[in-house]
Amino acid sequence: MSRSPRNENVRRDWGEDDSRTPILHVDMDAFFAAVELIDRPELRGLPVIVGGAHRGVVLSATYEARAAGVRSAMPMTRARALCPQAIIIPPDHHRYRDVSVAVMRILSDVTPVIEPVSIDEAFLDVSGARRRVGSPSRIGTMVRRRVAEELGVVASVGIASTKFVAKLASSHAKPDGLLLIPHESTVGFLHSLPVGALWGVGERTEATLARSGIRTVADLAHTPPPMLNRVLGTAAGSRLLDLAWGRDPRPVQPVRHEKSIGHEQTFATDLTDLADMGAALLDFSHRCAARLRAAELVTSCVSIKVRLADFTTLSRSHTLDAATDVAHDIYQAARRLLAGMSLPPDGVRLLGVRCEALSDAATTFVQVALDDSGPERRAAERVMDEVHARFGRTAVTAGSLVRQPTSDPGDGDIS
Repeated sequence: MSRSPRNENVRRDWGEDDSRTPILHVDMDAFFAAVELIDRPELRGLPVIVGGAHRGVVLSATYEARAAGVRSAMPMTRARALCPQAIIIPPDHHRYRDVSVAVMRILSDVTPVIEPVSIDEAFLDVSGARRRVGSPSRIGTMVRRRVAEELGVVASVGIASTKFVAKLASSHAKPDGLLLIPHESTVGFLHSLPVGALWGVGERTEATLARSGIRTVADLAHTPPPMLNRVLGTAAGSRLLDLAWGRDPRPVQPVRHEKSIGHEQTFATDLTDLADMGAALLDFSHRCAARLRAAELVTSCVSIKVRLADFTTLSRSHTLDAATDVAHDIYQAARRLLAGMSLPPDGVRLLGVRCEALSDAATTFVQVALDDSGPERRAAERVMDEVHARFGRTAVTAGSLVRQPTSDPGDGDIS
């Protein structure tokens, strides 16, 4: 994705012809913060930051906080220094997922050709919805109205002939706007942007291009291919040249296969007790297993991530003997990986568990031993899923997590 800030000087009107612009990019504005304000209307108009109070990073911020320089993924200590008057709200990921599902349901009323990119954005191809719903511009307006009226949050929409340009258009439509880039205006729009707007141009690449005098998309588009290939390499040079001229053949993909599922946490206080670390891994394993079952996937590889107090980050992985969606199996692998690490006495700042090498549960062969308790554990964990869906995550948990701080997290049996 583009990492460059939008160009504030870009025109907001590029024409009204949407006859060749079937791609919409719907992007929620300051999504996590906006969801929090649904139940806290008294905070509207104030600087609000969603994230850990002292450690971790900013997950979302209202535009009032952004005006002070706060940005997503910024360390919370930096955000608090920039905006000391900000109101800090801890994240409620379950609430965000619920609202996200409702947003996607609204989008699915328009077309089944939806490609969710993350919890708060998606691409739509509305080619087949014109006759039933209307033009792309009308659809974009309708989507924004329904999201605001039915859910109380705000969506910005970009409309273009390709996914890449639609994504850029939505970022330039913010906040609370809609921007159409007619097919004939694609090149003009792109060439008005800094080169950092192109997908794949990070800080290093941008600096490399700047040394060759390439600072805008227009500069890159008019650079001779042999020179561009010498600077970036043939593959990267060709890809960026295509994007600079609006060539992006990728279709909207209605089905996205997750490459991995994971959960990690930065702790308010560094963990130094192995039992506490084990409890965290157990909790994360249950979270990962629940998501695997919800997606009807199994994992064949478990990895852990450990960030030490000095910010050194370590990772280890283990290939399982058999694919699984059971938290006990994931946890056992994660615990063995942690035990194999030499950790300093000052502890760890962050822990994470990730399930990789995913495959469809229905078509993946699982070897079951005579003494295997996997089926019973899987059945018990599925009951946990049903209880969580109805009453929330706190209604039932692994008995090992209801413990004294010095107890051993054990095998992760359910309580």
